[in-house]
Amino acid sequence: MSEIKNLQPAAIWRNFYALTRVPRPSGHLDKVQNFLLDFAKKAGVEAMKDPAGNIVMRKPATPGYENRKTVVLQSHMDMVPQKAPDSNHDFETDPIETYIEDGWVHAKGTTLGADNGLGVAAIMGIMEDKSLKHGPVEALITADEETGMFGANDLPKGELKADILMNLDSETWGKFVIGSAGGVDITASLEYKEMENDQEAAVKVTLQGLRGGHSGLEIHEGRANANKEMARLVHKAVSTLGARLAHWHGGNMRNAIPFKAEVVLALAKDKVEDLKKLVEEQRAAIEDEYKTIEKSVELFAEETEKPQYILPEEIQDNLIDAIYACHNGVLRMIPAYPNVVETSSNLAIIDINEGRADFKILARSAREDMKEYLATQLQCCFNMAGMKVECSASYGGWDPNPDSEVLKMLMQIYRDQNGEDAIVQVDHAGLECSIILGKYPNMDVVSFGPNIRSPHTAGERCEVASCEPFWKLLVKALEEVPNK
Repeated sequence: MSEIKNLQPAAIWRNFYALTRVPRPSGHLDKVQNFLLDFAKKAGVEAMKDPAGNIVMRKPATPGYENRKTVVLQSHMDMVPQKAPDSNHDFETDPIETYIEDGWVHAKGTTLGADNGLGVAAIMGIMEDKSLKHGPVEALITADEETGMFGANDLPKGELKADILMNLDSETWGKFVIGSAGGVDITASLEYKEMENDQEAAVKVTLQGLRGGHSGLEIHEGRANANKEMARLVHKAVSTLGARLAHWHGGNMRNAIPFKAEVVLALAKDKVEDLKKLVEEQRAAIEDEYKTIEKSVELFAEETEKPQYILPEEIQDNLIDAIYACHNGVLRMIPAYPNVVETSSNLAIIDINEGRADFKILARSAREDMKEYLATQLQCCFNMAGMKVECSASYGGWDPNPDSEVLKMLMQIYRDQNGEDAIVQVDHAGLECSIILGKYPNMDVVSFGPNIRSPHTAGERCEVASCEPFWKLLVKALEEVPNK
């Protein structure tokens, strides 16, 4: 609701509220691009949309600060369109409705878009405030970060003039990120000829209520993956009850742990009750295995209209085996940073229906050789099922620079403002910094932001109390940027 406009700092929350009024799911960014260009015009700053769909703004230095190094503030404009099962929200047309509870801003049944709308809102606050002191400031608000970092990948060389990059896409206040994992999308596909359904009955099995989450930031927490858990049930139903697979749908975003999956199984009429019993046993098993992690597991079966077609048995078995066998979750931690994930994968999306099977996985690693190893492992797994495997949207990791001058400056400001030291870390989540550094290798780069929890889920929220010190640090850092 509009009550978030009254939160402090007003420069962030007023602009974030305006962003919630503008639909901006990944892949549908015309409205937010026009919104940002209109904002820049009203704020009196130079702005353009580049060929990649990114919005670039430029604000001249405060008089007397012209010799300072140029800073580019960077965030992404798109948001992950996830919603609760009972939500009718249309991300392409409807605004995000927010509320405040226990000091956190939430959305009603959907993702909040704090990832990375809070960063965009902070940039807007800097651009419109004429009272701030700073050297030359650029803004880079990238397109379609969540679906493949396309805006950063297609960023033209030479477009930016900055010496320093402050990325505002981190999600834990009090931590400065100086490195992140690389990633690659792995897509496996197979076309098959459907066969007439010769079974007597059909049952739809739904698994929902899982926590889901960010496949980089939360992959180490051991949250259940709906596709992997469904594979256990389907494998048992096929092997013990002779069930046949008609279709499967699970997950909808490559970088989100899937919280829901559903399948339709065809089987003999006298096996329906056995399947329902199997479903209940599997639900109890999931609840027991994840009792400290997943609190709202729903796994249920309901009889449904008999589908006309099912998968050929050999193809069905191969696909189920591949889903069951493929790696999901953490593969390795960083030896030098044993609390940080090095390599992982997320079996994000499964669609099997109407003669086609499509799987999508996001594999991440801080090491290029381990990223290649994991991608090859997954490719081999799906190849054995006869699937065509393609790797795309690959991006490298961001190598840490612990001697960063801007990091030292930010650490000192944080210490002065908060009376304690900040934490410096490397994230497993992918950040656009690595891609931008590939085009501008001499930039000094640090990422930071306010507290955001459960991004990429309908439980996404932002802590109000973390935004004020975040804003104060950002403003002071721009004032303290050294001379060229």
